Amino acid sequence: MSIQLDNVALNQPSTQVNGELRCALTGKVISADEAYWAPPLITAGDLLRTLAVTAVRTPSNLGHILFDEQSNVPYSPDARQELGSRRSMEQLKLLFFLLLVAAVIFAPIVYLSMG
Repeated sequence: MSIQLDNVALNQPSTQVNGELRCALTGKVISADEAYWAPPLITAGDLLRTLAVTAVRTPSNLGHILFDEQSNVPYSPDARQELGSRRSMEQLKLLFFLLLVAAVIFAPIVYLSMG
């Protein structure tokens, strides 16, 4: 079974689907007509782990990991709200981690400059 999707309105290249589709978040089987296509959900832990391993093993690939566009995966329309809230939560986790790193770096500098 082969279905041609029309993604012109979404400014995405058309995708040809062979077989069944499963929602990347819930694993529920969905049809190609009802699929919501978006980049995959990446958790803050997965991102930091991947960056650390890549920085140690192949630092030249960091640019590809950080800046290359990821291919879209199918999501169920029912999971769209949950996907949005999980993405927001992962962004907050990453923001808090970056603020913690900044505090660890700048707190001793400020403390030493005052003393």
